[in-house]
Amino acid sequence: MILGIGNDIIDIRRIENTLEKYGDRFIQRVFTRTEQQRSERRKLRAASYAKRFSAKEACAKALGTGISQGVFWRDMGVINSPSGQPSMILTGTAEKHLLRMVPDGFEPVIHLTITDDFPMAQAFVIISAKSSV
Repeated sequence: MILGIGNDIIDIRRIENTLEKYGDRFIQRVFTRTEQQRSERRKLRAASYAKRFSAKEACAKALGTGISQGVFWRDMGVINSPSGQPSMILTGTAEKHLLRMVPDGFEPVIHLTITDDFPMAQAFVIISAKSSV
């Protein structure tokens, strides 16, 4: 069962400008250590950060909170399976909101797809619940 859907699109140049202006301060405020490590290894660093930023926005929309109600940027992190498939891991208040969405006897699943085609990056998040029985 689908519990929430979110999408977001961002201009990669916006992230490039933010990285130039605020650098590490922006990176530390918004991105998890895992996201930083992955993005810093990329040739197209700004595009990598933009996709992750877009994923966080889409996830906040799927949660129904936006970046408010105690949900912070670093409470949502993009992770990748060994094959490269992206997903989200939530902590803190974002995780609490997620768990409140899920009916008894179910567990949450976060589906994520991210893409970029300069100058744009885009993400879609679907939060669903599957039976834990």
